[in-house]
Amino acid sequence: MLLRLLIALAAAFPALSTASPSMSAGAAPAPWAAASTVQVSSRDIEFQSGGVKLSGTLYSPAGRKALAAVVVLHGASSPLRDLPLYAHLRTSLPALGMAVFVYDRRGSGKSIPATGSHDFDLLSDDGVAAAEMLRRQPEIDPKRVGYWGLSQGGWLALMCAAKDPKAAFAVSVSAPIVPPDVQMNYAVANILHVDGYSQADIHQAVQMRRAIDGYLKGTLDRAPAERLLAEARDKPWFKLTYTDSELEDPATSSWLKQMRLDPIKTLERVKVPTLMIYGADDPWVPVGVSVQTLTARAADFPAMELRVIPHADHTMMLGVDPKAQMDPNAFAAEAPDSPEYFMTLAAWLTERGLARADGRL
Repeated sequence: MLLRLLIALAAAFPALSTASPSMSAGAAPAPWAAASTVQVSSRDIEFQSGGVKLSGTLYSPAGRKALAAVVVLHGASSPLRDLPLYAHLRTSLPALGMAVFVYDRRGSGKSIPATGSHDFDLLSDDGVAAAEMLRRQPEIDPKRVGYWGLSQGGWLALMCAAKDPKAAFAVSVSAPIVPPDVQMNYAVANILHVDGYSQADIHQAVQMRRAIDGYLKGTLDRAPAERLLAEARDKPWFKLTYTDSELEDPATSSWLKQMRLDPIKTLERVKVPTLMIYGADDPWVPVGVSVQTLTARAADFPAMELRVIPHADHTMMLGVDPKAQMDPNAFAAEAPDSPEYFMTLAAWLTERGLARADGRL
């Protein structure tokens, strides 16, 4: 079984094999080319969530029925269905007998118009609505629909699994088990570090962010938060701190809504098989703290499994310079390429009867 799984993975995951120019997308097949064992079909589907029409694409092995399926939840900077971040799912899991549904996040791509604040609760509602739609599709087994998400999407995958009484599983990749404000303060410290700023600069930046967060949460007066913001606003590193130049109004702050997320409390409500994956070299997420917390609470989460992928970064990529990892201009091109991540994901899904090495179930 293991050998068959490894053979199937080598074919299913493009990053594990070297592509020939003659096999590139859109090129005419070479005279020696053979048909693949699994033909992948795709079709666009629209669905409703909270009065908003969302649009996505369902990828599945052609001609198969009663398929397990996964709804893909978005990273904060990755709202579109066709981004490289999701390519490994839509190209590989159908080859292992699973369907994959990737949609444009509300307000993006073809999922427009959608206005207003897109808080975690609303975005996870969209994910649950996508799963409900999938359960009505003729090729999908309604009892085997679950969720995958990376980064912010990892939080959303857990929230969907907690909300959805019919959820079959959840895969959460690079989702820290700390609140969003703690994660962002950690990330900003690392961003300034890799950009060569001093420890004093890092301390000032983090103190400013904590003061602003405290003001929004009502634990600190406005005056000290304004003072620290004013002192930092003209610093050369300010543009790297993901901070507005003016204080938000707590009554309308979308960041305040995000800060209220408690990932560990969400996980407490997830009762289905759950895979938590982290990259050992992730500068965005306090992986050590997250792993320590999950390990200490392991008895409370009997359905959860935890994996840390060596040398992988936040998006399961290998060998990327930390400065490049944290460059917003590079987000759109991010695509997992860690063989161990691919193997871990496929083996876990296979062990639970959701995927199979020969693609048949």
